[in-house]
Amino acid sequence: FCATGKMGKMADLTAEEILCQIYFANKVCRIVSSIAAAGDSATTLPPCDNVVLMGMGEPADNAVAVVRAVSTMADRRMFSLAQSKITVSTVAPNPSAFTTLGSSPAALAWSVHAVDDSLRKELVPTTKFSMEELKEGLVEALKSRSKKLRRTMLEVALIDSVNDSEKDAKLLISLAQSIMTDVEGSKVVVNLIPFNDIGHPTYRTPSMEKVLGFQKIITDGGVLCYVRTTRGDEENAACGQLATSRSK
Repeated sequence: FCATGKMGKMADLTAEEILCQIYFANKVCRIVSSIAAAGDSATTLPPCDNVVLMGMGEPADNAVAVVRAVSTMADRRMFSLAQSKITVSTVAPNPSAFTTLGSSPAALAWSVHAVDDSLRKELVPTTKFSMEELKEGLVEALKSRSKKLRRTMLEVALIDSVNDSEKDAKLLISLAQSIMTDVEGSKVVVNLIPFNDIGHPTYRTPSMEKVLGFQKIITDGGVLCYVRTTRGDEENAACGQLATSRSK
């Protein structure tokens, strides 16, 4: 369901290449702000203060570079980003992925998409472990972290009539509550990402009414739940849509 992931893997980024993205983003912000100031314009761009590693590539497959890059981001002598403002998202190819990535000074996010094992296998074909096994891996990783880094996010790309039923919502509630019960001082938030059209023959974007109804079931179940605002879909650049194309 993700066009970005369908591009396949070509290479691993080095820690320096990861950090260069922030460096040049900050440089663009400075240039735009300087031009705005010279022209007496109110259009300025503040430097990057929030970084999320997700979407293109699996951080656990490049853990050494990711952990090194994140450590540099949080280093007060370098980028000096707040640890709470850095998030590393993983599909969790194995239970130990959480522990490996959890050694970085960043919040952890888990691309769940479905709690039911058979449905998750359909949505995430690379899945080799059960949700229970992966959950235990996350629990152990969170227990080893400082309490200020025991906040985790469960991410779900919500697809119309695929993983947006009341049953799916209640399974997410159970998963979130189980994690919070097992890990003292932990906080779990569900992040809903409405599916963006990539030309799939059967997957469709759910109506906002269905998305908000799904969110309400989760919040009524006592779990914080947010809906991500879709940006860039008109240019096929929203979450899951960004991919290269080859002209013939």
